[in-house]
Amino acid sequence: RKVSDSAWLMTVLTRPDWRDTMSLPYQSIPWLQLERKVRGLKIGLHLDAGWGLAVEPETRAAIEAAARAFEAVGAVVEPIPAFCTRAMADGMDRFWRMRSYLDMMALPAERREKILPYIREWVATGATLSAAEVFTGYSQMGALREAAVAACQPYDYVLSPTSPVPSFPAEWAGPTNDPAQPFEHIAFTLPYNMSEQPAASVNCGFTRSGLPIGLQIAGHRHDDLGVMQIAHAWEQLRGAEPAWPF
Repeated sequence: RKVSDSAWLMTVLTRPDWRDTMSLPYQSIPWLQLERKVRGLKIGLHLDAGWGLAVEPETRAAIEAAARAFEAVGAVVEPIPAFCTRAMADGMDRFWRMRSYLDMMALPAERREKILPYIREWVATGATLSAAEVFTGYSQMGALREAAVAACQPYDYVLSPTSPVPSFPAEWAGPTNDPAQPFEHIAFTLPYNMSEQPAASVNCGFTRSGLPIGLQIAGHRHDDLGVMQIAHAWEQLRGAEPAWPF
């Protein structure tokens, strides 16, 4: 419910385990030291993902208002042009479809039948992909990583929507409900996941119908504490939220 909750969680999650072959050496990071001055920070404003669903007007307005709030306390905010491309997204789609197809086909038939039909339909197309299509798709992850790191390098932190849309009908499997376009809603989160740049999602307002809108705050690789501190700073700028429902 609060950034401090996530900070407490990080005191546990960041402990090393030799069984995780990608874990880093232990660092004593002061996760609970969340206070941070914003004045003088250079912040990028990422509102054009380059592909995917269009950012809904209420979402855009909420993100822009958050950027202005950071400017009001001394941060320098500049727009970032799109750096991800349709080719990058489609390439990764091909790779993930093949990976998921192999996972699905390794299951017993009765377990495959339990997979959501939407997912089965998306994954089944992996059977039609060539080795070249899969490999070039995998290579797009590296291309996106390089583009994302280069785009963010001039800035201390980057603000963007977490999702271009606040929600979708509960009966749908995803915001497009189209297995041929399963990733259109992750265009803002995908670049930071693929480039290993830490990011936090914090509420920055509500739609007229009462749905929360996520502000994504991203930082440079290994600056997880800094991202948490800027998320905490935003929490202070935003002010109190409506009471948590019980």
